[in-house]
Amino acid sequence: MSRTQTFIVYFIAIFLQAGAYGLTFMLPRLFESFDASEKVVGLMLAITAITTIITVYFSGHLSDIFGRLRTLGIACLAISGSLYLYGAATSEGVGLVMASVLLGFGWGLTYSLGPIVLTRLVKPTERVQSFALLSVFVMAGFGLSPVLASVLEAVGASVRDAFYITSWLCIISAVLFFILHKPIKEHALNPAPEVPSRITLLSLLHVLKSPARTPIIMVFLGASVFAGLNNFQTVFADNRGLDYAVFFLVYTLVVVAFRLVLVKFKGGENPYRTIAFLQYVMCASVVLFMFSGDNVVLYILVAIFFGLGYGVSYPILVAMTANDADADMGPQTLQLFALSYFIGIFGFPLIAGWFIVEIGTTPLLALVAVLAGFEATIALRRATASNNR
Repeated sequence: MSRTQTFIVYFIAIFLQAGAYGLTFMLPRLFESFDASEKVVGLMLAITAITTIITVYFSGHLSDIFGRLRTLGIACLAISGSLYLYGAATSEGVGLVMASVLLGFGWGLTYSLGPIVLTRLVKPTERVQSFALLSVFVMAGFGLSPVLASVLEAVGASVRDAFYITSWLCIISAVLFFILHKPIKEHALNPAPEVPSRITLLSLLHVLKSPARTPIIMVFLGASVFAGLNNFQTVFADNRGLDYAVFFLVYTLVVVAFRLVLVKFKGGENPYRTIAFLQYVMCASVVLFMFSGDNVVLYILVAIFFGLGYGVSYPILVAMTANDADADMGPQTLQLFALSYFIGIFGFPLIAGWFIVEIGTTPLLALVAVLAGFEATIALRRATASNNR
């Protein structure tokens, strides 16, 4: 397999399994079919968050034993099993808990190890571009799986069928990762064996004392914003008489388009200033959504601004994390970045679900807007500090 073919197969494998996370946006719809509330959605995703935290911590241990590509293959098989159990669920119980555990295990591995694999194939100066391209395929999977669910519902099928179809796609992804084990090793820029990836208490403290702690904190805030707006988008849309598929389709197209542009962009002279600007745009999109009501044009604008703000700033933030990491702590830093991301992604819905049921959707959006503004301000302070050096 040539170097180009290796990249193509790798990104296809990433795309095929990425749809699994997009289907978590459909859990409120799925759970509604057996009369489970948004609180239950939040609880199941909290179980996923706990499993993810444990998995990310030990992901380096597993990859040191099996190799990163084989570990990714195992992760995709776990995700496949998770989606099947979700699709088959007809009530609250052990099946949902097991599905949530498997999802946390699978996503904890794929999301933390995926960027690490890519760092072996590209130069440090190419990281913004390569992470942007990686995130294009991730986001395409994220955003198109809810659209798939909407299309299936429109033709008379069930949202459950989207879970079954994506389950099979994850099996294909697993096979591709197993196949890539040898080609990636052959095309690595550094032919030496993979450096140890496991996280220890000493490495954890080392990373948190490095400049990388700033993007690690920021990604938690951004993930909470993303989860707050996306995980319950079906609820927001239904309450306003809107079509959630419009939001996900527009959001995905904007993110993919701008991330493809970002492939030729290195973040500018001060990448944190770029991140701050984009995240203030993200904050503005949430504020707009609070007051947009059932206006379809404004709904589309919210999706555009959120796609531009969150979607474009994220790959730059990943690259800054890798650049801020100490040379011998790259894998551990990226794993802790992923860990922080997952605490927000799967942990915040527990709070969001409670807000929706007990207080309402508008207070939830206000909280999300505050978190977005706080993250943007952290980026702006970091950018100012960089200019003063």
